[in-house]
Amino acid sequence: MDIVILFETVEGQTGKIVGVVAEQARDLGHRVTLCDTAQKTVNGALNGADRVILAAPVHERRHPRSFEAALVAARAELAARPTLMLSVSLKAAFPDGLEEARDYLIEMEMRTGLRPTQEVLVAGAVRLNAYDYYERQIVRHVALAGHEVALGESGREFTDWSALEAQVAAFLRG
Repeated sequence: MDIVILFETVEGQTGKIVGVVAEQARDLGHRVTLCDTAQKTVNGALNGADRVILAAPVHERRHPRSFEAALVAARAELAARPTLMLSVSLKAAFPDGLEEARDYLIEMEMRTGLRPTQEVLVAGAVRLNAYDYYERQIVRHVALAGHEVALGESGREFTDWSALEAQVAAFLRG
């Protein structure tokens, strides 16, 4: 099966997730094409695709604008294929944040007019060494508000890799 992964990454965790998902799909015998929506348009990328995986992080309550623009541009092609949306956010790391994480996805769907076949809320990561002072304060006092979390020197990864692997495998099986 031909799998296309349309993605965008900001701090690197979504890129890491996409790499793991692509390797998983290849290990299952699928051909994988990666398309970074920040680097190029989607034109032609979906030709011959049997299934499409979409992946993007949430920052400041939304997925990247260029990712959403790519979804709008390819909406008809995407709607004609099974699609799996991986929405990556810190809110998805905590049970009390899942409703808000779901809201980010609903808002993206309203802006793009695209409703993926399947959706997964994926917990992201905190990369303290990639942030300036202001960004570190926002993460600690806004994104992680109310959660006592040990971040270590450089941050912390919250992604549940085994759960993600199972959800991707189920999507690829159909």
